[in-house]
Amino acid sequence: MENKSTVRAVSKYIRISSTKVRRVLDQIRGRSYLEALMLLQFMPYRACGPIWQALNSAAANAENNIGLSKENLKIKTVFANQGPVLRRFRPRAQGRGYQIRKPTCHITIILETTD
Repeated sequence: MENKSTVRAVSKYIRISSTKVRRVLDQIRGRSYLEALMLLQFMPYRACGPIWQALNSAAANAENNIGLSKENLKIKTVFANQGPVLRRFRPRAQGRGYQIRKPTCHITIILETTD
């Protein structure tokens, strides 16, 4: 499926909702690696941190495993899948317990060369 000029990185069990991560991923989809890093650095969302880490990991995989240059990398595919939901309970009135759902997500980034 993937040829030698593509490389990927997956960050799993990130403690943020997948919809909040997709809001940021839509902004960097199709951009170059350096341009995406610049965008992530100045965006005000909490999801930028884990995405930045996954993007750096994918670029390091390209550089160390395949020998590609980071300057020639472009984002081919990015997506966030829903992970398992942590369920917590909060005490409420009259002895009831309300469920608090703490979602997680898996971030996948696939980079390719622009050559």
